[in-house]
Amino acid sequence: MTTPASGVVAAGDPRRILTLGGHEFTGRDRDRAICDLILELPPSPHPRICLLPTASGDPTEQTAAFYNAFADRECEPSDLSLFRLGRKPVAVRDHLLAQDVIYVGGGSMANLLAIWEVHEVAAMLALAWRKGIALAGQSAGAMCWFNAGITRSSGASQPAAGIGLLPGSLCVHYRNEPDRRDAFLTAVGAGTIPPGHALDDHTGIVWHGTHIVETVTAAPGAEAFRVERVDERAVEHTLDARELQPARAEEVPADIAEFRREQRERRRVRLGQL
Repeated sequence: MTTPASGVVAAGDPRRILTLGGHEFTGRDRDRAICDLILELPPSPHPRICLLPTASGDPTEQTAAFYNAFADRECEPSDLSLFRLGRKPVAVRDHLLAQDVIYVGGGSMANLLAIWEVHEVAAMLALAWRKGIALAGQSAGAMCWFNAGITRSSGASQPAAGIGLLPGSLCVHYRNEPDRRDAFLTAVGAGTIPPGHALDDHTGIVWHGTHIVETVTAAPGAEAFRVERVDERAVEHTLDARELQPARAEEVPADIAEFRREQRERRRVRLGQL
């Protein structure tokens, strides 16, 4: 059964969240299309976008890939490492509230929320969202916004609570990780977690406020689902999704391209010193 992606549409609501089932910062068309979508969230033509890679322990590889993905785009990328504040002090609240988009990377949802609690980051992100700063993320960085998700932080797939900006639940890597899907269907059917949505890798849902505006897919065969509880069992409904295509890469003069390569190399060196 295929159902529309939208419930009540609140297109004018400035509080925007993009929840993604899974992707990487690579040059593949599907990943570039998702990066294009991320930069469409805020109204700014040159948005400031900050990566929060907390869920994976702030790995330099993820941060470097993020900078590479956005270096040639009309934006101002930055990152915020909570694990390295001793060596790289940042006024966390001020930096987050100065962004146009805050992107949360994947990894351990349980570890992510534990570290956020220490630094009161969840409260800062809720404030940012209410002020109209767009939020986005994939995997743990997508499930954290909901009332509940399915985490593998302890090995086995099991329910875990999120921060509750968005209603219901979310399961990521849905058909890519069958055990996670099974755990989600079992938990929804048993009433352990509320009904919600499920996302294959390279699919996403755009939320304005707490309402869905659209569902998107960037890979052939990748789908999104609404999962409901009917007669004490979970029932899946496939959602209609807009197919994303990456924007054509601009032709950059050789001298500007060389400057951008030098900037990326400086970032790699700086990240390697952290």
